[in-house]
Amino acid sequence: MATIELKRVEKKFGESYAVKPLDMTIRDGEFVVLLGPSGCGKTTTLRMISGLEAVTSGNILFNGQDVTWNHPSERNIAFVFQFFALYSHLTSRDNIAFPLQAEGMARPEIKTRVAEVSTMLKIDHLLDKHPGSLSGGDQQRVALARALVRRPAAFLMDEPLGALDAEFRESMRAEIKQLHIDQHATTVYVTHDQIEAMAMGDRIVVMSNAEVQQSASPADVYHNPANLFVARFIGSPGMNLIPARYEDGMIHINGGGFRVSEGWRAALGKGLDQDGKVIVGFRPEAASIAANGALTGVTYANEMHGSYSVLHVELSRDQIVHVRADRRAAYSIGEPLRFDLNPKMVRFFHPTTEKALREEQVS
Repeated sequence: MATIELKRVEKKFGESYAVKPLDMTIRDGEFVVLLGPSGCGKTTTLRMISGLEAVTSGNILFNGQDVTWNHPSERNIAFVFQFFALYSHLTSRDNIAFPLQAEGMARPEIKTRVAEVSTMLKIDHLLDKHPGSLSGGDQQRVALARALVRRPAAFLMDEPLGALDAEFRESMRAEIKQLHIDQHATTVYVTHDQIEAMAMGDRIVVMSNAEVQQSASPADVYHNPANLFVARFIGSPGMNLIPARYEDGMIHINGGGFRVSEGWRAALGKGLDQDGKVIVGFRPEAASIAANGALTGVTYANEMHGSYSVLHVELSRDQIVHVRADRRAAYSIGEPLRFDLNPKMVRFFHPTTEKALREEQVS
């Protein structure tokens, strides 16, 4: 397998950045997801790692060896695309065997390897069929088998489930993740789907505007977003973000508020401007409806999510937040309600820099 290092790697088209200078290390056996909206630079980054896109500057290393200018065939990687790119005139067996045949491998070894990956992916019954007779999920399994059969040092996957319907996407997510666990293969996976990213990645690299916004575990990007972009982008719905004011250990929001811990008092006192303006962030599950809650609003909408409801609560004319509620409770549109926030789940952001503040450890 491989450790992949990007050292000040950038890509420009004319004067415009597709990827701003990027430093990143993908550890041997790690599953890293590049996540972000269209045009953020994630696919260009993947293509530079693969050698399909030349870097403007910087260096790419595989296991300490500089491969920046190596041809893709010299990097010992396997690429899986969104569109399966299977040869329609070949059977699944021949599609899987094709890269080994192109390398000039002996037929007995090809036969052995094809049998191994077919058994692993449970597609033995598909080997004599042509792609046109297969479902989208089965075509993707054949495409994965074609990548696996080469036993590459790293797998690079660009939106591999994007062409599948919801049912196939869910099952294929589990299969790809299990395949990663079984093979302990270094994997770089590109998607704009945060559900895929959260479910599959050991680490998520969130990108926007051609640069990395945060690189952390799925739990960390969800609970501790590095800035307002990550807070909005991660989660469905995204994090609630409310303009507020900090003064004398209290957060003041629309006539209500709450007291913060000593650690947060230290952080807010140092990190904010003199006017005390701050952005308060919290996930829907951080709010709890309470008769004497510190914050007040009006029910604007009620969405059922199976085991729970998400209430849209209007705090003011231009401020609507999402609050999780018991699915069995009835909340009428226009009904006033009060809620509290779990102080351990609240996050704070600087309104100008948009960066997250971090609670300080106070002895």
